[in-house]
Amino acid sequence: MYAIIETGGKQYRVEKGDVIDIELVEPSKEKAVTFSNIVLFHNGKDAKIGIPYVNGCQVEAEILGEVKGDKVIAYKYTRGNYYRTKGHRQKYLQVKITEIKGK
Repeated sequence: MYAIIETGGKQYRVEKGDVIDIELVEPSKEKAVTFSNIVLFHNGKDAKIGIPYVNGCQVEAEILGEVKGDKVIAYKYTRGNYYRTKGHRQKYLQVKITEIKGK
């Protein structure tokens, strides 16, 4: 059984027990999160495709913590005596899928 969820403008294929990094939408004090934007739900036999989302399906996940992604470095250089280095490191929310509920 698996589902394709949509969160933070991205889609993820998830199964029970998967650990994924999603966009850090808002700081949350809760220990669990529920995704209701299910694009596709597959129970082993049949697949339900949402228009745009599947009704009656939910994916529950446990929040493991906030993690940082890889460091991205950008260089800017022009001929002469000018150079500039900028870096960025994205923060993500790491979640573990605990249950997929569907009809």
